[in-house]
Parts: sequence; structure tokens; C-alpha cells
Amino acid sequence: MPETINILPAAESERVEFKTSFNEDVIETLVAFSNAKGGTLYIGIADNGDIKGIQIGKETVQNWINEVKNKTAPQIIPDVEMLTIKGKTVAVINVIEYPIKPVSKSGRYYKRIANANHLMSIDEIANEHLKTINSSWDFYPDPNHSLRDISLEKVSRFIKNIESWVQNTIEMTGLDFLEKMEIIRNNQLTFGGYLLFVKDYCSISDIQVGRFKSETTIIDSISIGTDLFTETDELIAFIKKHLMIEYIITGEPQRTERFDYPLDAIREIVINMIVHRDYRDSSGSLIKIFDDKIEFFNPGNLYGGITIEDLLSGNYTSKSRNKLIARAFKEIGFIERYGTGIMRVRKICQEYGLKEPEFKEIAQGFQVVLYKEKSNTTLSTDLKTDLKTDLKTDLKTDLKTDLTEELIIAAILADNKISISKIALEIGKGITVTKEYINKLKTKGLIKRIGPAKGGHWEITK
Repeated sequence: MPETINILPAAESERVEFKTSFNEDVIETLVAFSNAKGGTLYIGIADNGDIKGIQIGKETVQNWINEVKNKTAPQIIPDVEMLTIKGKTVAVINVIEYPIKPVSKSGRYYKRIANANHLMSIDEIANEHLKTINSSWDFYPDPNHSLRDISLEKVSRFIKNIESWVQNTIEMTGLDFLEKMEIIRNNQLTFGGYLLFVKDYCSISDIQVGRFKSETTIIDSISIGTDLFTETDELIAFIKKHLMIEYIITGEPQRTERFDYPLDAIREIVINMIVHRDYRDSSGSLIKIFDDKIEFFNPGNLYGGITIEDLLSGNYTSKSRNKLIARAFKEIGFIERYGTGIMRVRKICQEYGLKEPEFKEIAQGFQVVLYKEKSNTTLSTDLKTDLKTDLKTDLKTDLKTDLTEELIIAAILADNKISISKIALEIGKGITVTKEYINKLKTKGLIKRIGPAKGGHWEITK
């Protein structure tokens, strides 16, 4: 460590604190700084400014950071730097003003006033909360980056995408538009603005993607760390590259091709990962592509007190962790409605005939698993047999039907939006023959089609 001279402030103040060692008071001070204007804490310095120095082991700094994280809520992740002053080691710990207040240590809230930490009253806690309840982390000015760190070309592309989506021209400069959207606030770039338009590599947004042949064997991988819009496109392109093509024999001269996973569901999951990720967490996002499934993992549990049960029932009010980022994605049509992404993924997989996706919270994060396995709603032999048996009694009372007609009706009962090509697969016939059977059922008054071929549905009339 280099020798550093005259680097110490003259005395403790609203944003400076001296400590001779790391202890509970250090964490209390970091919380007080976070609830005020941020600050710097020097470990190895006495109250009067005398340099005492400290002893540092290999894991000391990481243990300090972990202890601070574990005892604060929301978690503080401080920056720690080691200096040598007059031949003695001093630790310098920095924290910024936290965007979402108040921060607590073991359930107690502190605020920095002058050169001391004060326990906040109930009114002070409530007022700090009210100041930030309508904001989010990504709206807060980024103290580490400026407008020089973003690409104005990417900003221009963003505006053109909005114009294309809304079919209207935006008559203002790129920077003026960013200020209107509060991506720039008081001439300062926000955290969200940095993530949306970063010029070069961005470690905060890093996502690892791998094609796995087994749990431990990777045959292809990519690490992406750039602006969030580019990440979306690159992630989907990489996943698509590793999908298999299914060939569906329909009886027509040309076979139908489709991916073994629905691209719409993958796109929905990827966008939700990027928009709702907790970028304050030092761990990264991870996508694993296996032979039979795709795992999507994001740091950060479900936001706003939502549970998995709420998510699956749809009985919840959507709250966005990153409001600015979510709004930017909505402006260009990447998000249709807030809070409906998971429901759309489930519906897409169901219509694709795949097993229900899995959603769970693990390792302080959220995971979605898409399965290649076909759903039970794609008629199994047992289900066909059960339905056939039930239908025989009802249908043969006054109408003569054969096995093929019964299977068609069974397929419609299982999915009233089923396509003719999929019915053909279920009954093992070609498209032309299947259409003939369907016309017979229509003539008998057993079924009818409501609406167009795309977007309509079947009805069992008898």
C-alpha cells in the first residue's frame, strides 16, 4: 500500500467519523451516514485524530462487508479502501446517501447530525419513508458516473424506437428528452440512466449464459454486460441459437416447424429479468440451458411483499423495483402491462403444450424454469380413454359416432382453442382427413367454430 500524506480530515464532522477498530458502532455510523448525506469512516484513527493503525488479515475486509450487509436493512454494501499513513494501516469505508430510506441496523434507525449519530423518532422514520415511497433506486443520481459514460447514439436509437411505437415524432434533443423522463435529474445521470445507455462494459448489469450438457459440463457460454436494451436482444439471440427445431407432420405437402420452447415466453422472461433485477446486489443473473429445461435466475427476491402464491393466482398489485427502467421499456413497447408477465408466460406455455413453468425463490433470488416436457393437457392415452368412455354413453344415445370423432371431441374438450393441425396430431390423421371428420361433426350438430381460424374457439353443442 502506498504512503499517503495529509489525507485525513482535520476532525470528525457530519460526513466524517474516526474509529480505532471495527465494531457495532461502525455499522451504526454507516447507517446514520446512509440516512443523511453519506460519509466516510476511518478505522485506525482515534477521536482526536491520532493514527493508531490496524491489523488486517486476508478475509478481514470481506468479513466486515458481510457483517454490515447482514445487520442492515435495506442492505448497505460499503466501499472499503486500505491506506498506509505514516507507516500504519488505515481502513477507509465510504457509503453514499441511500436512495430508499430509512436504513436500519438491527431494527433501529439512526441519522447523522453534526458529528454524532442520533436515534430517529417514529415521526422522523415515517417522514423519511414518505419522501421516498413514490421513488425507486434507479431514479436516484449516480455519484460514480456522468453523462460522459453514456452513449448519445443509444439515446437517439431509444427515441426512434419510441417514435416508431407511438407513431409520433419527438421534437427535442436527446438530453432534453432524458431530462423530461427524469433519466437525467438536476443535470445528473441517474442509476437507471447509466444502466439503460451505458457506453461501454457495465459490470453492474452482467449476465452469464451457458449451454449445459450436464450440471457440470458447459459446451457454450457468453457473458453480457452492456446497456439493458442491447442485453435483451443478445440474450434472446444466444438462447435461440441453442433451441431445437421440432418438425410437425400434418399430412400437408410441407411439414410445420417450430422451436421446442415458445420464443414469446423466453422473451417475456428475459425482459422481466432485466427490468426487475435487484442491481444493488453484487451477485449476477444466470441463465442455464439444459437438454430438457432452461433455468433463469435473478438476484433479488420478489418485490413489494408478493409471494409465489400471489404470483400464481394473479391476486396482487404490481410494484416495480426499478420504476425508471420499467417505464423506459414500456415506452418502446417491450412491456405491455405491469405485473402480467408471469401470467402471460404460463398462458403461452399452456397453449404451446408444455409442462407448467416453475417459479421459486432461492438463494436470495428468483428463479423461473421452463420445461421441454409436454403438458398433460396434450392428451395422454389414459385421458383419451377416459374421455372416450364418457363420450360413448352420451353421444351414442341418439347419434352414431366412431372412435375418430370421439377423439376429436375429446381433444376439443381438453383445449377449445386447439388448431386443426394439432387435432390431426392427436387423432393420427392427415389435415385433409381431419377436416372431413370435423365437417361431419358440424353436420351432426355436435361441434361448431366460433370466430376466425386464428383467435377463435370450438364449442361442443351436444
